[in-house]
Amino acid sequence: MAAGELVTRSSMAAASASAIACLLFLGFLPSLATAVSFSYSTFSNGTKNITLQGSAAIAGDGWIEITTGSNLPSGGTMGRVAYSPPVQLWEAATGEVASFTTRFSFNITPTNLDNKGDGMAFFLVGYPSRMPDTADGGALGLTSRTFDAVMSGDNRFVAVEFDTFNNSFDPSATYDHIGVDVNSIVSVQTESLPSFSLTGNMAAIVDYNSSSSILSVQLVKTWTNGSTTLYNLSTTVDLKTALPEKVSVGFSAATGSSLELHQLHSWYFNSSFQQNPPPAAQPSPTTSGPGLAGVIAGATAGGALFVVLLFAMIVVLVRRRRSKKRREAEEAEEARHVGLAGDDDDDDDGEPIVEIEMGMGPRQIPYHELVEATKSFAAEEKLGQGGFGAVYRGYLREQGLAVAIKRFAKDSSKQGKKEYRSEIKVISRLRHRNLVQLIGWCHGRDELLLVYELVPNRSLDIHLHGNGTFLTWPMRVKIVLGLGSALFYLHEEWEQCVVHRDIKPSNVMLDESFNAKLGDFGLARFIDHAVGMQTMTAVSGTPGYVDPECVITGRASSESDVYSFGIVLLEVACGRRPMSLQDNQKNGIFRLVEWVWDLHGQGDVISAADERLNGDYDVSEMERVITVGLWCAHPDPSARPSIRAAMAMLQSSGQLPVLPAKMPVPTYAPPVASVEGLFTSSTGMLSSSATQSSSTTSGYITHTSSSSNTSTSAGSKDSSSLLKHQYL
Repeated sequence: MAAGELVTRSSMAAASASAIACLLFLGFLPSLATAVSFSYSTFSNGTKNITLQGSAAIAGDGWIEITTGSNLPSGGTMGRVAYSPPVQLWEAATGEVASFTTRFSFNITPTNLDNKGDGMAFFLVGYPSRMPDTADGGALGLTSRTFDAVMSGDNRFVAVEFDTFNNSFDPSATYDHIGVDVNSIVSVQTESLPSFSLTGNMAAIVDYNSSSSILSVQLVKTWTNGSTTLYNLSTTVDLKTALPEKVSVGFSAATGSSLELHQLHSWYFNSSFQQNPPPAAQPSPTTSGPGLAGVIAGATAGGALFVVLLFAMIVVLVRRRRSKKRREAEEAEEARHVGLAGDDDDDDDGEPIVEIEMGMGPRQIPYHELVEATKSFAAEEKLGQGGFGAVYRGYLREQGLAVAIKRFAKDSSKQGKKEYRSEIKVISRLRHRNLVQLIGWCHGRDELLLVYELVPNRSLDIHLHGNGTFLTWPMRVKIVLGLGSALFYLHEEWEQCVVHRDIKPSNVMLDESFNAKLGDFGLARFIDHAVGMQTMTAVSGTPGYVDPECVITGRASSESDVYSFGIVLLEVACGRRPMSLQDNQKNGIFRLVEWVWDLHGQGDVISAADERLNGDYDVSEMERVITVGLWCAHPDPSARPSIRAAMAMLQSSGQLPVLPAKMPVPTYAPPVASVEGLFTSSTGMLSSSATQSSSTTSGYITHTSSSSNTSTSAGSKDSSSLLKHQYL
């Protein structure tokens, strides 16, 4: 063999070995697939990388009108807005699929609510974006094919639709809904919204997690009174199968025979690829013959390069892992110094939080994840302020889940830490559709945090007394039945009786369909079913809702919760708070239960109905809810129904319970300890003004001296006898 040929083979072998070494090294590096990120806070004629199609045009106010609300052409109008460059959705060489997040604000304004449609959509389509041949409002500018057609080739699309018209192929029962479309305008998953809610200013987040293949949607609706409602939708979508490798991202909108304005105000988009595992090294065939020296020389050079590069990568990976472990260790060490385990609590069995984590359900969440989820606890993510801290809106990216995060104040008192521990201990074991779900907790970085599911319509009190949605009578009935269902589960269906001790509208959350979910278990306690009553070291609850017996005796029981439930029933039916300052009432205090009981004595409980309902309610239902409310709020605990009996009465059409014409004044046993200073509440609102002989609470004068209540005892006995039969 000639020397030149030997050199050539040696060079080729060296190049081959070097290439193999480089491929091995590249396996340790992040994917070379191109990630895309852009942000538009406003739009103008000079905005780069934005393609307008169809009727879409830049408006003078800094946004894009995808369809106009005027000058309707024959057959409707259609428009598209797209990011001009292609977005690589997956990589053919590695099979990697990108994750992405997009946030956008938009406006939908129908010209006539009686004839509106059809809506708009965020889309991913084959690159480049192509307008359909013909406009069809129901297709939202995504396709011109019939509704039962399935797209293929470059016509494939995945879209999130904000649909304002209920076509025959829409599964939604209301005009408005969110849907996820995969190569068809028949949605694979939908979320119904209240009719006519997809109007005005809105914001949305669409997030895709390539690891779980979950596409999640969050829609924030801003109402005219400034309040907001959050709607959620998620489903599994295999984008690699559904779409080509490179796509165009953007928005489309269309109208049919109606006029509707669709505007895009701002748009943020970010995609990313995860790091690939290194490819497995393949064994090389044995080389022999005259070219062996060249192969050895090439392999040596390539191997040396590989070793150097591999060593550098190992150093980086080791440092990253050590940094992560150090951060987790610091959080764990700080958690041990929060002071939870050392708190003495006569009401608590002292179970450590760490033992709870061994079970199924909620998990301990690293502090840095919650910082990221809330944008470092940004003020704009704050939902409200409670007695022991603030509540923030957050988004757990790995789980694709919107959450509410309760952040206890850093200087939380012993009571605050007790409530934190009790919340985890109690609600982490409970599962019911009418209970707010605990997702996780964190006690690191000298912080106490609880993570719940985000219930979009906030708390009941906002809608009863604030600037929330007006609750119709059917909505109120559904809410009280849902709350009763939660209480029935706590008292009778779970393995132990759970006494909540703080039932009130601000702890009743409402989901997107205004179903009730009971939350805030910071004061809750377990009681064995056979025990029935437990003495507490402090009277817990909120003025107006707390059972008067608890104030006097210090004992809490399921009957105490039933009392609070009764007060909530009255509040929902009457639209009034249980206690309020009014100069024209005795002592300047209006007490709801006393007022309603007086009307009951006059045979006129319907006069207590919320005037804002304007008589738009079922009279028999209203009378039943108010009467059961009085029954549950009976001053004598032995005369109250169980939650089972109360729910049976609410859901039946049988005879109502017989109640005395005048509200009884019961006799309680002497208190186990002085009442003075024993009040606690999860909202930090309760105070006491106990005296030596009597205590005024929630409108009741409850005597503690047995020598001063002979007539009262008789009255209570008479009232009890009227209710001695069981209502099942």
